[in-house]
Amino acid sequence: MDVKTPIYMDHNATTPLDSRVLDAMMPYLTEAFGNAASHSHSFGWKAEAAVETAREQIGKIIAAEAKDMVITSGATEANNLAIKGVAEMYAEKGRHIITSAIEHHAVLDPCKYLAQHGYTITFLKPDKFGVVSAEQVAAALTDGTILISIMAANNEIGTLAPVAQIGALAKSKGVLFHSDATQAVGKVHLDVEAMGIDLLSMSAHKLYGPKGVGALYVRRRNPRVKLACQMHGGGHERGMRSGTLNVPGIVGFGKACQIAAEEMTADAARIAALRDRLEKGIMSAVDFVTLNGHPTQRLPNTLNLSFAYVEGEALMLKMRDVAVSTGSACTSASLEPSHVLAGIGVGDDLAHSSLRFSLGKSTTEGEVDYVIAKVVTAVQQLREMSPLYEIATKK
Repeated sequence: MDVKTPIYMDHNATTPLDSRVLDAMMPYLTEAFGNAASHSHSFGWKAEAAVETAREQIGKIIAAEAKDMVITSGATEANNLAIKGVAEMYAEKGRHIITSAIEHHAVLDPCKYLAQHGYTITFLKPDKFGVVSAEQVAAALTDGTILISIMAANNEIGTLAPVAQIGALAKSKGVLFHSDATQAVGKVHLDVEAMGIDLLSMSAHKLYGPKGVGALYVRRRNPRVKLACQMHGGGHERGMRSGTLNVPGIVGFGKACQIAAEEMTADAARIAALRDRLEKGIMSAVDFVTLNGHPTQRLPNTLNLSFAYVEGEALMLKMRDVAVSTGSACTSASLEPSHVLAGIGVGDDLAHSSLRFSLGKSTTEGEVDYVIAKVVTAVQQLREMSPLYEIATKK
């Protein structure tokens, strides 16, 4: 099997920078270094024009207008601005927020922070596939609900949320709807108007753009959403997020969005076929393997499997030339089992035996076959040392 190692299958953690994105960024890292807020000379005008072009590209991928997009340092900041910004701005209307138990910590932690400051947070429990239904959200609404925050696609198991149904519910009840779409943007089609989304978080480095830049979509009409600023300074970004704009990063983000919009459909079909090949190859060769997440309503690149009678960390050590994850990269230092897997009812033992494979544009059929062979061999070797596996398979 002729493949180059190490093999990268951790694209939900981050993606490599597309060379076309780097080419677009280079002038703004060198000669076009102006501050986009400098309105008195050509250096500033050029930077500002580049930012506005990028803002249009960023908005277009979610069917939004350029003026709807507030630039941030990434999705974590965007989530904090959305949740805490709404909570502070609409506190007189109500102090209740609905979210799910399997959101990214960039959503869960701001919600827990608000719970310490007089807000009531409802953490909905998803079904075994990781789906929170619109009916569950409806049942949790109160007269004091000011925000619903449900992620578009889960970062660990890839399950897609019924965003359009939840958006329609939110609209009918006059409640704002935020979606953390960090993993979904560039992988599946999103339309903030058709889906009734009022606030949407996204990040450049998840779709082959640079790290350190993201955006928050903020609806400007029907209704106009207001946010309390969380970063005070020069009044940039419609007064919602102050700070000198990262012009090269924003240009790169815009280019990454443009490429993703043009290539997403073809990429998703090719990558999903490779993901399915990986899933079938492993599950047909190894017993006691379970799929975590929805079997069909899932990101095209994501595969999360639990290998009973095997420790996930030990499994990764057996395949050092394959980059995968035992969960979210943002919590990889934690020894606690994944809160996402716990949230969908996976027990601690199986949660500790789980691996996330996330494929990308560069993934090849040869790499998939190499990884299948690696996983199968590693699992078999580890189970040879497992008395529990011996008991389970004893006839």
